[in-house]
Amino acid sequence: MGNTKNKEKSKVKIYVRIVKYVFPYWKHLISSMLFAILYSVFSGISIYLVIPLLETLFSGKTTIELLHTGGDSFFIEKIKLSLNYLVSTFIFTGNPMESLLRICIVVVIGFLLRNLTSYFQAYTMAYVEQGLMMDIRNDLFKHIHNLSIGYFTNERTGNLISRVTNDVTVVNSGVSASFVTLVKEPFSALIYLSIAIAISWRLTIISFLAFPVALIIISWIGLKLHKESRILQEKMADITSFLQETIFGEKIVKAFNMEEFENNRFKIETKKYFNTILRMTRIRNLSTPVTEFVSIAAAAIIIWYGGTQVIIDKTLTPGEFLGFFLVVFQIMTPIKELTTVTNRIQEATAAGKRIFEILDTEPNVKNDPNPIKIESFEKEIVFQNVSFKYDESENLINNVTLKNINLSVKKGEILAIVGPSGAGKSTLVDLIPRFYDPNEGEILLDGINLKKIELKSLRGLIGIVTQETILFNDTIKNNIAYGLSDISIDKVIEAAKAANAHNFIMQTPDGYDTIVGERGLKLSGGERQRISIARALLKNPPIMIFDEATSALDSESEILVQEAIERLMFKRTSFVIAHRLSTIRNASRIIVLEKGQIVQIGTHEELILQDGLYKKLYEMQFKL
Repeated sequence: MGNTKNKEKSKVKIYVRIVKYVFPYWKHLISSMLFAILYSVFSGISIYLVIPLLETLFSGKTTIELLHTGGDSFFIEKIKLSLNYLVSTFIFTGNPMESLLRICIVVVIGFLLRNLTSYFQAYTMAYVEQGLMMDIRNDLFKHIHNLSIGYFTNERTGNLISRVTNDVTVVNSGVSASFVTLVKEPFSALIYLSIAIAISWRLTIISFLAFPVALIIISWIGLKLHKESRILQEKMADITSFLQETIFGEKIVKAFNMEEFENNRFKIETKKYFNTILRMTRIRNLSTPVTEFVSIAAAAIIIWYGGTQVIIDKTLTPGEFLGFFLVVFQIMTPIKELTTVTNRIQEATAAGKRIFEILDTEPNVKNDPNPIKIESFEKEIVFQNVSFKYDESENLINNVTLKNINLSVKKGEILAIVGPSGAGKSTLVDLIPRFYDPNEGEILLDGINLKKIELKSLRGLIGIVTQETILFNDTIKNNIAYGLSDISIDKVIEAAKAANAHNFIMQTPDGYDTIVGERGLKLSGGERQRISIARALLKNPPIMIFDEATSALDSESEILVQEAIERLMFKRTSFVIAHRLSTIRNASRIIVLEKGQIVQIGTHEELILQDGLYKKLYEMQFKL
């Protein structure tokens, strides 16, 4: 019992957080609700205008005459006859053709106002809905950028995309239900109910006896939908992730003739989604037939009871009876809409929970409350007793541990880092731009702990070139000038020339305006790497990190890239990770890592003379 209450409280909190996103658009929201109320009023008037016409046609008397001959003095009856009298004195005066003309004019005006208010209500609410989705997506995207690198090692890309796209759309549906449906439909139902009571309060009571049963069933459906909605969003995230991974690796799929295998895997994922959405649709669609069945059952009772009042008791006229039926069935529409509100809110809450799981995730690496801004690097970077281990929640296959790293790198020095796979080379350099923070010890830049330095200013001093070059689906120029504004094309060309990239760029169809394609796949590996180096050159950082920058290149490309790297390292403090030991012979110093510890340090000439790991790696590579 207590667990159920806690779950309900949690749902309420989630929904309150969703609703807060509506506040910036309160003017449009209020306008939408006002238009919804006006729509309900004009809808009621349009229906009500039919009743005196039916009364006059069936009775053979005008409503004015009926007012004087009406027998029941009950208060509601008097109100009913007074309203009929007001309508009749306006319409049914003069000859029949004049009355017909007035009826046509009134009906046209009534429906014109009804449709105008419907249009403005829909437009103003769309402004709120689209604004809400835009704000949530912007917040999600911004927060994703603030999360630590470690978060992405444990989270599928497709799942994140699904939350930003699909889940936000589901949330929007619930917000629409909360404001428009809960304002417009109850008001419409109230107006129609008032008309029904004015015609016959006895028939109205009979009509609504069955609705509590429907509400109980619908509440049960809503609870089931909340559970299924979350499962559905997770299945869609699985499909999105699978698509993203397979499309990215399409070359490998074809190379290994695995098309059929991947097709079958995809069929399994879509079948899971198919089964989930069918189950959810089956549950959701229960509400409509249940409501309709209850409505038909109520209609049968009304026909029997109303028929007795017309035929036997003579307390209702045929016109009133038909008018009542018309009004009651108009009530069914808003009531049906209201029955979906709980379902839509339950679905929105489930989607909102997935969204807020991201927004509530605190980044492991963040700015100090009073960060220090730095604009230059002057002296040295020092590692003091640094130890690091990845968070166990990241579920890494090889959870590299750095142990008691002590190291000092002077400004302008080129430090090469070597060691077997899994030794912790990349982990070590990832600590410099604070992709991760050490668990123990500290890293100092010019005597300041990196944790005290503002992240933006720290990373502004660092350029990174990795084995896996990341380019965006944009022009070559914009990829080189990424992160920099108001950069002249001359400076872009200068950086491209220094990176040995200018010649191949000029051979592309549109030169520097050529689109490189998704992830730069229109370019070769060596070309992408040189674009990446040109980007780093244009940024002109004092500290450079090269993480296996040439390991995936052919010999010709490696020579061109290595030349560009040497230009980039000139008068810069550089950290170079390389498997090919020939590329680091000219480093100021080389450190050798093994199992997260520095086991050797020195120049190439010094290390090759020692009987240690570096010599073994060198001999294995060159088969000496």
